[in-house]
Amino acid sequence: MELAEIFILLMVLATGGFLLCGFPVAFTLGGTALIFGGLGVVSGVLELRDLMLYPDRIFGTMTNSVLMAVPLFVFMGVMLERSKVAEELLESMSYLMRRVRGGLGISVTIVGALLAASTGIVGATVVTMGLISLPTMLRRGYSPSLAAGTIAAAGTLGQIIPPSIVLILLGDVLSTAYLNVRRELGDAATHTAISVGDLFAGALLPGLALVVMYLVYQFGVAIFRPQDAPPYDDAHNEHDTGETPSVLQAFFPPFSLIVAVLGSILSGIATPTEAASVGAIGSLFLAAIKTGDGSKWPIYLGLYAIITLLFLNAFFDLRMNLVVIPMANQIAIGLALLSCALVALAIIAAILNTIRNGVLTAVVRSTAQTTSMVFVILIGASLFSLVLLGYGSDDIVRDMLSNLAGGKITALIVVMLVMFVLGFFLDFIEITFVVVPIVAPALFLMGVDPIWLGVMMALNLQTSFLTPPFGFALFYLRGVAPASISTGQIYRGAVPFIIIQVIALGALALFPALATWLPEVVFN
Repeated sequence: MELAEIFILLMVLATGGFLLCGFPVAFTLGGTALIFGGLGVVSGVLELRDLMLYPDRIFGTMTNSVLMAVPLFVFMGVMLERSKVAEELLESMSYLMRRVRGGLGISVTIVGALLAASTGIVGATVVTMGLISLPTMLRRGYSPSLAAGTIAAAGTLGQIIPPSIVLILLGDVLSTAYLNVRRELGDAATHTAISVGDLFAGALLPGLALVVMYLVYQFGVAIFRPQDAPPYDDAHNEHDTGETPSVLQAFFPPFSLIVAVLGSILSGIATPTEAASVGAIGSLFLAAIKTGDGSKWPIYLGLYAIITLLFLNAFFDLRMNLVVIPMANQIAIGLALLSCALVALAIIAAILNTIRNGVLTAVVRSTAQTTSMVFVILIGASLFSLVLLGYGSDDIVRDMLSNLAGGKITALIVVMLVMFVLGFFLDFIEITFVVVPIVAPALFLMGVDPIWLGVMMALNLQTSFLTPPFGFALFYLRGVAPASISTGQIYRGAVPFIIIQVIALGALALFPALATWLPEVVFN
């Protein structure tokens, strides 16, 4: 074994040891990389110029427009959570499904999917659903294991249903790796780089199919094990106030916001970053309307102004730098400017409303904490992967995977198993920025489709985060579950959903078109 390979092995073992000792992930990755980078330079295995690329990587992260979508989507999800949208939606859905077998469990899954599409973060969805749904399901007589499994599984949908933070980070890393491979092969000009929008489109069908499979399981449990999912009992509904909740009023606003965000990306109207800003402003409007105690007419006026802008943009040329502007277009431009002013007024009114009740302050603080965590880990992982690449880990992994018996299929199985196991101990951010840049180029050289690979990785990590005994989603749920629910019950409840996800992963592996068809249709 060469000295570089010894350093790689020691570096990985040291990282695992520091993590087991409880050191923060970001500082573990960065500190270990500094130690072994210095050892590599002193021993002559690494050249100092290899490490001098690190400032360029940091600057590239700072100027990466795709990563700007991360804090905006985090803001959107936290704002919807703090404005009680999820709680109101669950109450309305439960009332709507009250006569359906297993209706409450089905409602939790649907609301979890909507929250996943709005927050994109597993921890936030699991904690929110655990606090809101778990007491209600237990009070209605649901089996503790079924209730816990339903909530944990619904929370992990944030990994695969766009707009997902996982897909944003994966899209950025896979795009860079794919372009590097194409340049190495000399055909970069004939291949289009993949985008976050491609991954969003690719993950949409598998994500929705997974939700449907969850719902079928819920319905099956209600039929064959009715004692685990009892029907709704009006006589024992402790929180029945006699008022009929408005399902449309609770469902339409968040659903419209999600459709606006995803629709603008898939239709090509906006980039993921631009769509994230739409989601952030939309969630601010919803929170101001639902929780604000100030004047709300400017916000409604701003919403009408946004609709007017969309209409004007669809039917008129709003460019102001044309030599000759027809009168109709001049009027449309004037209306567009007026609409922009009304939108600005609505944003100011929404900010003031949410400041008065303390929502905006808490949301901004939570967004800053989550975003800082993501980017600090990203910076540490960037240095870690740079040192590994300097030691030639990419060549070692490429040779190892290409020499496996069975070729591409075996290589894919090995990579997925490694990522699955790492998902027990590392968050998706570390896996995305440390492991993916090393294994993805080798798989691309074997002819693996980058969009399909990205969706497979996201679904694989989702399964890992739900698998006992180390699944992150189970830890999050354990933290908010009452003491009456044992850890064993949480584990037993997760097992059927793990089986469903393995079936979905196998279907996606056998039929790659599930992930590649929609991007080809939408983005040609």
